[in-house]
Amino acid sequence: MLKEFKAFIMRGNVLDLAVAVIIGAAFGAIVTSFTNDILLPPIGLLLGNVDFPGLKIVLQEAGVAADGTVIEEVAIKWGAFVKFIL
Repeated sequence: MLKEFKAFIMRGNVLDLAVAVIIGAAFGAIVTSFTNDILLPPIGLLLGNVDFPGLKIVLQEAGVAADGTVIEEVAIKWGAFVKFIL
């Protein structure tokens, strides 16, 4: 396995891989910006000013127990899921 790794490095494919990783990261940022800034605002407007990341189904409200411990909210954040898929 080490010999194969050395052969891979010696072929010069490491530079190609590095460029591919950088392009992939940049493309991910472009897709995220397109979704957040161009695609979701008109859809939210058509649905009545919907803020997708804020949409959720609360299963248990946040609060404070009798002994003073903080109980965090338990929710299904389906709006964030829709945003991620789009």
